[in-house]
Amino acid sequence: MKFNKIICVDNTRLNKQALSELEKLSGEVVVYSDYPKQKEEIINRIGNAEAIIVSWRTEIDEEVIKACPELKYIGMACSLYDDESANVAVKFAGQNGISVKGIRDYGDPGVAEFIISELIQLLNGYKEEQWKELPQELTGLRIGIVGMGVTGQLLAKCLLPFGAELSYYSRSRQTEWEKKGVEYRPLNELLKTSEVISFHLPKNTILIAENEFRIFGNGKILINTSLGLPFEKRAFKKWIKNSGNFAIFDADGKKELTSETRMMPRVIVSDSSAGWSEQTLERLSEKVIQNIKEYIKGNS
Repeated sequence: MKFNKIICVDNTRLNKQALSELEKLSGEVVVYSDYPKQKEEIINRIGNAEAIIVSWRTEIDEEVIKACPELKYIGMACSLYDDESANVAVKFAGQNGISVKGIRDYGDPGVAEFIISELIQLLNGYKEEQWKELPQELTGLRIGIVGMGVTGQLLAKCLLPFGAELSYYSRSRQTEWEKKGVEYRPLNELLKTSEVISFHLPKNTILIAENEFRIFGNGKILINTSLGLPFEKRAFKKWIKNSGNFAIFDADGKKELTSETRMMPRVIVSDSSAGWSEQTLERLSEKVIQNIKEYIKGNS
């Protein structure tokens, strides 16, 4: 079996080897290296293609799927945690006989490295900002991890040797990590007892509003590398104005912040997405190609 056409709808970041593999799986492969700005442009790019590959930045909603009746396969070059957080209308696609496959666990080491690097620089004042009057160590620092999936677990693994006091909140208990010294706490208790909070949540997951920020208190550090904001924007804007509060965002984590908020004092933003490395792209590319090959094998 071969697809009539495979379209990389936007900049999926597939490497050369992966793009070469796609050539073997289709009569025609079209690769776009930018991001469509209008829904009409997305539909025009897909056209009569039977298969598409898409990054998390482009939304493939019901209207797009309806307008592209030849679609049989949608490959997500990004994480697929659940239908609610996906940028693809997964349920609707399934109802129309279209297979949707996402990937997991491809950029996590780089995310953990980014967090630790930015945190150390802020604690010690290696850049423009410094958290407290005197430099601080990771040793004894009370760090709360919100979302104990693969990235959260990897961050914990990296921080434990430094002697940080780690706790976590997650939808499911991770007893193996509790045995390693990472204490489970309900969300409000985690906020109250932590000096640093790092979010690792699926897109469209909002846990923190004004009351939670009040519990978190001041003189704290918030880190977000999730795809989207895990908090209400107004509540965050009010909290960050308080003395001693700092926030760290990578390019993905800051995407939904207003330009005004990004420019506020003690808001540290990066223009780079955490976790994007040569190794990340290799893992992403391999997983995307494996998914599409498995689909073809199962339908041959």
